[in-house]
Amino acid sequence: MNRPTPHPPAPRLLAAVALTIGALLVCGPPSAASPSPGPSAARGTTPVVTWAASTDRLSTAGAAPDRTYRLVVHTSAGGSGLRVRLSNAFGDQPVTFGRVHAGLRATGATLVPGTNRPLSFAGSPSVTVPPGGSVHSDPLPGTVRPRSDLAVSLYVRRAGGAATGHRMALQTSYVAPAGDHAADDSATPYTRKTTSWFYLDAVTVDARRGTGAVATLGDSITDGALSTRDTNRRWPDFLARRLDADPGTRVKGVANEGISGNKVLKDGAGESALERLDRDVLSQRGVRTMVLLEGVNDIKAVPAPTAADLIAGYRQLVDRAHAAGVCVVGATVMPYGGWREWTPAGEAVRQEVNAFVRGSGVFDAVVDFDEAVGDPAAPSRILPAYDSGDHLHPNDLGMRTMSDTVDLKSLRCSRR
Repeated sequence: MNRPTPHPPAPRLLAAVALTIGALLVCGPPSAASPSPGPSAARGTTPVVTWAASTDRLSTAGAAPDRTYRLVVHTSAGGSGLRVRLSNAFGDQPVTFGRVHAGLRATGATLVPGTNRPLSFAGSPSVTVPPGGSVHSDPLPGTVRPRSDLAVSLYVRRAGGAATGHRMALQTSYVAPAGDHAADDSATPYTRKTTSWFYLDAVTVDARRGTGAVATLGDSITDGALSTRDTNRRWPDFLARRLDADPGTRVKGVANEGISGNKVLKDGAGESALERLDRDVLSQRGVRTMVLLEGVNDIKAVPAPTAADLIAGYRQLVDRAHAAGVCVVGATVMPYGGWREWTPAGEAVRQEVNAFVRGSGVFDAVVDFDEAVGDPAAPSRILPAYDSGDHLHPNDLGMRTMSDTVDLKSLRCSRR
């Protein structure tokens, strides 16, 4: 797949793009296939996550059968052998995917002709994922360029009960409400729009050996709340652009594992960071480093934990990441003065927690988002130039400033 351009591709470019992906040979019957194990890289390459989103139970819509989702995602690392991971982590019934395709998105729900290819699962075009389970596809021949818009089309043949997905995608995807349209290049069957990702929680590629990835574990700020929709202006997106442009780093993949409203210590908006660490971060391929930006939702909760409680949670996350060979960059909790739940007591906890992040030595490195976006004249508040208007979430400029604050060298840390 070629790198997408801001304008619709010319016919000559479309033909060239179509030739970059080889045909996928599908063998075996289309009936039940066993979930395949995690991806293994081709010789001379390393499997690396190029896109990810945390899973949660989607309360806005139950699992629906006989519909096709065309999910638009934006890659970070480039490579070959594209695989997708489908999750039924929060389902209470099996989900059967009849067909799954991946192609290059042209515009809207329309695909670049010739790029939409079928994925298989242990050689079968169909797979059933049990409640609580997940499955990787087989590798797809061809290459994926960094910063491409992919369209992963999932035909859900059978489903019921709770649906698994990521609610606040900040990316428009598309739904064909009846029938299998995964192979269609056209947008015609996709008559509905959605701003959630259903079932898809990771895309992996085989990158040049030695390539790694960073996972950003966080809440709504990492999830990109109030950044401009359909423009990939979350701070991890800006970070992915920096990594792609830097010839001096081999860290190229970025997995955004933010969930709006998420907490370190307690479930609520998604499982707590402590509960979801293994699934959302440590299971992702090629992750060398995690950036931890969580805590503001714990601090402004009622009742709120003490600083000591929150610090103990941080220590657990760091210890578990280190045990898995993953480094941790600790991020200071950002100011939220002016938000309706701000209190002087909460501010005191924030300051104590940030002192720990900066000075404890527990983390492999520190990124001081508090200093980067805070107002020097009013330290409990975001600088107005970076404030989206709600006094908690940064605007696009604030998101970019956060990315610019990350020392790329800190992401090259290795514990393996």
